[in-house]
Amino acid sequence: MSVPATALTAQSWRAHLQLGFESRRGQTVLVQRRHFGPLLVQRPFYPEGEVCHTYLIHPPGGVVGGDELRLDVRLAEGCHALITTPAANKFYRSDGRLARLHQHFQISPNAVLEWLPQEAIFFNAAEARLHTRIDLVGNARFIGWEYSCFGRPASDEVFVSGHIDQGLALYRDGKPVLLDRLRVNGGGDVLQQPWGLRGHLVTANLLMTDADDSALALARDAYTQDSGCELSLSLVDGVLVGRCLGPQAMVVQACLQSIVQTLRPKLLGREFCRPRIWDT
Repeated sequence: MSVPATALTAQSWRAHLQLGFESRRGQTVLVQRRHFGPLLVQRPFYPEGEVCHTYLIHPPGGVVGGDELRLDVRLAEGCHALITTPAANKFYRSDGRLARLHQHFQISPNAVLEWLPQEAIFFNAAEARLHTRIDLVGNARFIGWEYSCFGRPASDEVFVSGHIDQGLALYRDGKPVLLDRLRVNGGGDVLQQPWGLRGHLVTANLLMTDADDSALALARDAYTQDSGCELSLSLVDGVLVGRCLGPQAMVVQACLQSIVQTLRPKLLGREFCRPRIWDT
């Protein structure tokens, strides 16, 4: 399947979305919603009562070379928000220009953010730079994942050209807790070598704060070797860090979800609430 011509020739988009959450009478409310360009949110949903579920929407349906998207999210003290996306974020093959995505989450004391987007799909010959930064203040908590698919296995498309540069940074009180960087060159060694993706097309990171040895043991029990994924789990300064490799995005998401579903009651005191947008 080829990329639509409009995806290759469309004018570049610049988009910036700012979201602000506050706690009012025990319920988290989306009080700030400012956007420029095609990056929006639907109205908030409350399937859990006080927790605010928010869905990010990118109307163009994909990112092309030259596009620049920025997301800034701030949670005030005592908030609890879950943010996800209704579909994969597609990065189409580039005409030589670089696509950029920058995401910044600022979480105040006693606040909780769950960042559970669907996958980023990098089409062959995509040129993209992505960076996510999470700033925790005091006892703020975070549960989140990000996962990426290099090529489109369902269409027998392999990522043989292009360049992807991904960064993930977690800070607490201005001090780095975890800094992660992945650079992938289409057709390069990182996709195939044992020290890289080992021939898998999908890679993922999972972060869960306020974890301990018992949480690590629970997470390991939740992982089954017949899931089709390769998974490593470790503790870094009280943060459970999961790194996952798999053949397909759905398989990887199921593996990540099993861990979040198991640990959310222990870490947040709540059963996992699957966003209904995932089933539409």
